[in-house]
Amino acid sequence: MDELNLQELTNVGQWITPERIDAVVLAGLNVLMALVILVIALIISSWAKARITNLSNRYAKLDDTLFGFMGNIVKYLILAIGFIFILNRFGIQTTSLAALIGAAGLAIGLALQGTLSSLASGVMIIMFRPFRIGDYIEAGDKAGTVTEISLFYVILKTYDGIQVVMPNSDIWSQAIINYSGNSTRMMDLTVGISYNSDIKLARDILTRIVTEDERVLQDPPPTIGVRELGDSSINLVLRAWCPTLVYWSFRWEVFEKIKNEFDANGIGIPFPTREIVFDTSLELVSKDKTTAE
Repeated sequence: MDELNLQELTNVGQWITPERIDAVVLAGLNVLMALVILVIALIISSWAKARITNLSNRYAKLDDTLFGFMGNIVKYLILAIGFIFILNRFGIQTTSLAALIGAAGLAIGLALQGTLSSLASGVMIIMFRPFRIGDYIEAGDKAGTVTEISLFYVILKTYDGIQVVMPNSDIWSQAIINYSGNSTRMMDLTVGISYNSDIKLARDILTRIVTEDERVLQDPPPTIGVRELGDSSINLVLRAWCPTLVYWSFRWEVFEKIKNEFDANGIGIPFPTREIVFDTSLELVSKDKTTAE
């Protein structure tokens, strides 16, 4: 029995060599260093993300979505660098791995170039804020109220309740018309009256309409004048400023008041008519003209 134990100890002693001891110690140190690098990377990445995210909390004008996204990018970038250090610690060559990642990134970028373009446009939209949620905008051939802004798309709600999802790249690459961007807005109306109507009376009626309306701003003051002498009407221009929030209700009511007041004061509003004349040869002749009531 003692001879058997002695033989086993001899075999173990032959297996435990200085080289193997050094290898085990080195592996242990590498594992320990890898854990240290991982912990440091986690701490630094979390700290960097928190610092970037807190910028949006410190400044109210900055958007939380953008800085949350940038914080995540920085966090995972730091973790990726830490992972490369860990691989190097275990003697794994990362040059080929970096080349592989670069090639994969290029392929993914080419495949997702439209998506990446929308992402870049989303970052620009969130940073420069050409519009905000609740604004009524027009971009390209689409118009509606902004209900959601993300890094990849913007959701609009049209006046008739239809949802439109537009990629950010389509919006940022075109002119953006923000009807809600300013707190005030000018209403520009052209009103035609017949040539036998009293211009002064028509001007006085228009002046009274905008003067009596509390929504009309006095700075800048309303302006009323003769725009042109048209083919069949004298065209008057009415320009008045009002708060943007009441623009459409104000415009609609002004049209109705103008029609009622002109009718009550005998001011004709020309409208297109068609006169049909039969000549002596029984040929049908169509003639367009404009008359006043």
